Amino acid sequence: MDAPDPPILRAVTSSTRLLYQLLKAINFTNKVHVEITEKGIRFSTDHARVMQGVTHWGKSLFTSYTTNIPAPEESNGNPDDEDDAPPLSVIFQLSLPALLETLQIFGAADAAARQARSDIDPYRSTNLRNYRSDAFSNQTLGMSNGTCSLSYNAEGDPFSIILEEGSVKTTCNLTTYVPEIPEDIPFDIEDLGFKIITQAKWLLDALAELAPASPEKLIITASKAAPYLKLTSVGGALGSGGIDFAQGKDLLETFSVRKKKWSQAFKFDMLKAANEAMRIATKVSLRGDGQGVLSMQFLVEVGGEGGGVCFLDFRFVPYADREEEDDDEMECEEGEHGMEVDG
Repeated sequence: MDAPDPPILRAVTSSTRLLYQLLKAINFTNKVHVEITEKGIRFSTDHARVMQGVTHWGKSLFTSYTTNIPAPEESNGNPDDEDDAPPLSVIFQLSLPALLETLQIFGAADAAARQARSDIDPYRSTNLRNYRSDAFSNQTLGMSNGTCSLSYNAEGDPFSIILEEGSVKTTCNLTTYVPEIPEDIPFDIEDLGFKIITQAKWLLDALAELAPASPEKLIITASKAAPYLKLTSVGGALGSGGIDFAQGKDLLETFSVRKKKWSQAFKFDMLKAANEAMRIATKVSLRGDGQGVLSMQFLVEVGGEGGGVCFLDFRFVPYADREEEDDDEMECEEGEHGMEVDG
């Protein structure tokens, strides 16, 4: 009798909190697209092809990480073809709420309390005097005395998570689904209109200032001349608002604009959906391409087991009608409440 094939994935970690926080940052859809590779697990979520969030659980985040990914059946065995082939991977979908709930089983009470506070004031950590970027410190990683084992035996099988802490052992088998997410939202790295690197907390605080007006749209403008970076909210029940960022090394560590300016309008609630990434990240790279697509890449410093850094990537598609946006921006400039951020 032939021995069974080894599982496609087997990984062990003692830090479910870390995995949970990275996934929670892209929690804006019910299904998450999962891709297992030799270097780690990639998770992506997509909303109506206008917003996409991506995070990675790199193999360095696990105490052990082994894969046995089958080669595609269409391979003809030609070594030259194998050199040109993309890295092997296995792709499926999971219920994101179920995955998040499973990962925080042993910290459910604390997580519920934190969520309750967040529901009362989702921007409670935006006050810079009280801002904390220690989401991944040793004190908050969780399960320091337990283990979390992930396994995926074969394509179509459940995705298994085994949590052990002391004498308590919990096994959860999550149903996998045929992937339905389309390809990534296109972003042309060779056709950048602007690039800015700044502290993530400044962006979080800016959105917190604009959010109370419940705006419909957010216009992002990067200019070679002052104010360099401008966020303008329009369509709110309480009127419009604007925040200007003065160019300085403490705020805009990297700043470049290809033409005179780059300006696009986005749905405010889409950008607000990335606030968890802004909260846990140290820095953010803002980039816009020639088609108006906005890329936000967040750098998250990870303490505890694994160390190093992780990245969260978001892409946003702008409103198509710029003439209307230009009219809104002009009206806002005539009578907006502005705040200049100069550190």
